[in-house]
Amino acid sequence: MLDHVSIGVRDIAKTQAFYDRTLEALGYRCLHAGGGSLGYGAESVQFWISSADHPVDPDARSGLHFCFAAPTRSAVDAFHAQALAAGGRDNGMPGLRADYGPGYYAAFVIDPDGYRLEAYCGSDSH
Repeated sequence: MLDHVSIGVRDIAKTQAFYDRTLEALGYRCLHAGGGSLGYGAESVQFWISSADHPVDPDARSGLHFCFAAPTRSAVDAFHAQALAAGGRDNGMPGLRADYGPGYYAAFVIDPDGYRLEAYCGSDSH
């Protein structure tokens, strides 16, 4: 249904350092960088990040989060580890989430701007 999503951040360089490292673990890379914006994806940009004077204030009660598809469970593990190493905060260690569905393997982090992120793999691939 969605073609892409966009978020606003205050420090584009800090954000790029975080997302370059974190999303690389899932097979995504920065496909566009310039003019105060970044674009991430595998084949085409599906996740846009732009400099903004007034980005959305972090609010865990809002329900807002972004879930990235992972090819394997080990990619989910790497996403979590890379996010923490790049300045993110843990919001749920990698593991099975039986209450979400059979085989639902995910990890949750909070990026340096307060956005909540998830990496998810639905297969038993390791």
